[in-house]
Amino acid sequence: MDASGGLVPAHGPVPVVGLPATEIAARVRSGELSAVDVVRAHLDHIAAVDARIGAFRVVRTEAALEEAAAVDSAPGRGSLPLAGVPIAIKDNVAVAGEVRTDGSAAASPEPQAEDHPVVVRLRAAGAVVVGITRVPELCLYGATDDPAAVSRNPWDTARSPAGSSGGSAAAVAAGCVPIAHGNDGMGSLRLPAAACGLVTLKPGLGVVPAGIGADSWSDMAENGVLASTVADLALAHAVLAGEEPAPSIDQARPPLRIAVSTRSPVPGLRADAPARAAVEAVVAQLVAAGHTVVRRDPPISIGAAMGALARWMAGAEDDAEHLGLDRQELQPRSRTHARIGRMVRRAGLVRPRTQERFREQMAAFFQDVDLLLSPVTTGPPLAARPWHERSFTANVTANARWAPWTAAWNLAGLPALVLPAGNRPGGLPLAVQFVGPANAETQLLWIAGQLERRLPWRRYAPVFDPTSALAGAPA
Repeated sequence: MDASGGLVPAHGPVPVVGLPATEIAARVRSGELSAVDVVRAHLDHIAAVDARIGAFRVVRTEAALEEAAAVDSAPGRGSLPLAGVPIAIKDNVAVAGEVRTDGSAAASPEPQAEDHPVVVRLRAAGAVVVGITRVPELCLYGATDDPAAVSRNPWDTARSPAGSSGGSAAAVAAGCVPIAHGNDGMGSLRLPAAACGLVTLKPGLGVVPAGIGADSWSDMAENGVLASTVADLALAHAVLAGEEPAPSIDQARPPLRIAVSTRSPVPGLRADAPARAAVEAVVAQLVAAGHTVVRRDPPISIGAAMGALARWMAGAEDDAEHLGLDRQELQPRSRTHARIGRMVRRAGLVRPRTQERFREQMAAFFQDVDLLLSPVTTGPPLAARPWHERSFTANVTANARWAPWTAAWNLAGLPALVLPAGNRPGGLPLAVQFVGPANAETQLLWIAGQLERRLPWRRYAPVFDPTSALAGAPA
């Protein structure tokens, strides 16, 4: 077995599909691999597995091969940080020449005229867009499905890959791409990462270009990526943030003082035993690595929780208006969501001072500690089912019960990272979340790299693992 737990063939070269993005880029830059061969191999893997996971709304076969050929012939190929790396883009930012639907049948069928700024940066770094991934309508929910398909978790296809970046997470966990774009307004990167055994970083406010929908859910939503290694995440984050070089995840740093809290921000909810055990396993490794751990709950008040909720509600109406959608053509759950959001806006419940006050409280909290460690979810992912056929109340209740630990950090505009931390009985991934003060992205990536070395995780779901002899077997 290799370090990821996958089976390496006894003879012959390591397959292209399954290599980390950092290695693909290095080999394409050197000329050892061609971007065309890399992309073609990943397109073949997508063709073999996506019917079972429903990660992609669009696969850009011809366009991706043309873009890969352009990378191979680029005079500056040797300096491209993501040279030839296949990526997937979430279906709520613009990709030139492709239709953006935000998961809605009511969306305009007109292709986008130009790339979103994060797509511009990824392509300028040499990445090749192989497809557009599925999302729930208006990216509002914690499971990914629509009338055309139910996206499924590669670790257990009876479970959802979560949402709203669920298609992107499923694509990475199944080895279809080494990294995928997503974004996060209430946990939409971190929840899919937790569900699918991946690592991700929701950047803090203003670190990466946002520009999501009307106003990025009143400045709560941020763009980022999902990856299977911390090095891949650090590299892709640096590209999105316009940083050069990528943050070092290996350099020595002084020990940190880390607060640990398992208290749920939502009264009456708590993490189940495996989720709590994952936190304690990480605590043990932190202590063994020389860090100081203290038990301390962050100051998440009812006011802060309601502030995030108000922005989420208003975001449905704001984005429907921004996209020119006919509300009557929305799914019933989204129609109700938008109607409530319209009332929230009219009542003036999206208040900047709520956000400012919570940011001030968290700045005070981080005066005495460097990072905060918590669970991510209360239990295993939601079932993979047509949630769009269920009511607004059923969707919101299921989401809130499963994922109470993520939304506060969107309101605060603080960086938050999720990484794998073991497996549940039966094999589904477990995860934990680290939160830091403003501008702590590099520190979060560093602690994630340290834990990756101490608690290594399997990079791909076993049945879909492209480095395994099992790849392609029925799920």
